[in-house]
Amino acid sequence: MGVLRLHLKPEIRILGIDDSPLLSRDILVVGAVMRGGDWLEGVVRTSIIKDGMDATGRLTEMVTRSKHYGQIRVVMLNGITMGGFNVVDMEALSKVTGTPVISIMRRLPDMESIKSALNNLSEPDYRYGLILKAGKAVEVPTERGEPVYVQYKGIDEASAVEIVRSSSTHSRIPEPIRVAHLIATGIVLGESSRRV
Repeated sequence: MGVLRLHLKPEIRILGIDDSPLLSRDILVVGAVMRGGDWLEGVVRTSIIKDGMDATGRLTEMVTRSKHYGQIRVVMLNGITMGGFNVVDMEALSKVTGTPVISIMRRLPDMESIKSALNNLSEPDYRYGLILKAGKAVEVPTERGEPVYVQYKGIDEASAVEIVRSSSTHSRIPEPIRVAHLIATGIVLGESSRRV
């Protein structure tokens, strides 16, 4: 799949994905299907292994098995590591689903700390390689204070930035990710946590 320049509409369907708190070996992952940053259309879920190697495959299945598949124009991730250090291969996820993928971060990662932590897990070089493969993070100014940082695959930078900004309707984090976070934490903790 090449790089897409999307014709952007305010109601573009976005699947925002976030994981739940790390309370067990099996980590709940929730996807919120939204039209832009305003309208929740559906919720999907899967699970991954804490610090495992199955995030890319499980997210791919979650996207392609959704009844919304084919209507989803962008997949958004709350970072490329889920369930601890279960790293998502953004490029593979984009290619297999045929959908652009955008990762959102509140701050730039400390790569030295990440590399050190990965040495405690299986296949540290492979995991670190996937993190590097995600590409350079681009700073996106927000209307609510500090910027966010994005990485993207299967889409051009200008489109990725525009989608992130237009879907950040209630905070500096895009609404599809914020909603996925609220649902995932609410299910696992019994009450949702505001901090994404």
